[in-house]
Formats: sequence, C-alpha cells, structure tokens
Amino acid sequence: MAGVVWHYVLKFIITGDAAVGKSSLLVRLTDQRFLMNPDPTLGVEFGSKLITIPEENKVVKLQCWDTAGTESFRSITRSYYRGAAGCLLVYDVTSRQSFVNARSWLADVREHADPHLTCILVGNKIDLCAEDAPSGPGRRSREVPTEEAELWAKEEGLLFVEASAKSGQNVEAAFEQATRDILDKIKRGVFDDDRPGVKLSRPSNTDLTLDSDATQSRCC
Repeated sequence: MAGVVWHYVLKFIITGDAAVGKSSLLVRLTDQRFLMNPDPTLGVEFGSKLITIPEENKVVKLQCWDTAGTESFRSITRSYYRGAAGCLLVYDVTSRQSFVNARSWLADVREHADPHLTCILVGNKIDLCAEDAPSGPGRRSREVPTEEAELWAKEEGLLFVEASAKSGQNVEAAFEQATRDILDKIKRGVFDDDRPGVKLSRPSNTDLTLDSDATQSRCC
C-alpha cells in the first residue's frame, strides 16, 4: 500500500439485526473472502478499503464500522452513528423479521446520525434462495420480495441493492453506489470537508492507480 493516496476518507456504519451477515459483508469487502461461521460482533468491528470511482476520477478510503445487532449493545453502537457519511442498512432476504426490524434500525440511524447521511438498504443472502442454489438444509425460501424492499427503500429515500456476502455479488457495488451519492452531496455542498465523516485527504495526481489490496483491523 506504500505510496497509495486518496482524495476522501468516508465514514460508513453497517447496521441491522444480528445474523443478517453484516460482518460477512465487511470481510467480503476488505478481504475478498467469506466467513462461514462468524462470531457474533461484540460492540463494534472495524475495516477499511480503498475504492475508485472512475467517473469522478476519485480514490476514496472507506472506514467502515460494523455494529452489533443485539439490543444489549445498542447504546454502544449508537455512539458510532455520529458523524457517519454513509450507512449500510442490512436485512436477510430469507428472514422477514429482519426486514421488519430494519424500520427500527433506520429510525435509530436518523435520530443519532447526520441528517444528510446516505443510507443504502442491502438485502443480503440472495445466494440462499437463488434458483441455482443447491438443495438441502442450507437452502431457504425468500421471505422478502425484491419489489417490496425496493418500494420501501424508495418511500424512505434510501438506495437499494440485493447482495450476497458468500458469492460477493453486489457487495462492492453497494459501497460504491453509496459513495457516489456522498461524492455528489459533497459536490453540491450538502457535505463539506470538515464533517467528522467526510475528510479531504492528501492531494493526488489525476492518473492515480489503486492498489487492489485492502487493509483491515479489528476492535471490539
């Protein structure tokens, strides 16, 4: 990573019910691997990733805070909402209750985070109900139709994507879509460079190339 520079540092939070795959999405983003049996997140975990947005000619460092999905840690995780520029609100497409509970998580984010935060609703685990998913105990039925989630996201002013941490489908795309929206807000003056979740970084030349490696650290 030596010599790699970036234009912005953006703070992201990842929130939603326990067991919807938040940690798996973060590890897929940062390490390009899948966690088969991740341990429950205790408080908060952290990971970072450099991504390029070619049409904006920008390299962005994402600082992502994966928050616990259990009520006992809610008071702790709320403190990480403050200053965030982006949020992944995650539910499991095979768990209707996790989708219903997304309303509560969204209310929490809107109460404690920046009012201009960009939030993308992410329906995870589409691999479990895909047509080509293998039969057996691992296969599940879809409980949240794409159209229903997409409509709710539109009503709430959220971006939307369905993804799979296991296959990697649409994981980077989710972060990139939210990043593009944040960069547009910066361009329009909605976000400025001195907000806690939006930092203007070192100047870089226009032909900057990105090292494909990611960096990640962990904390509770």
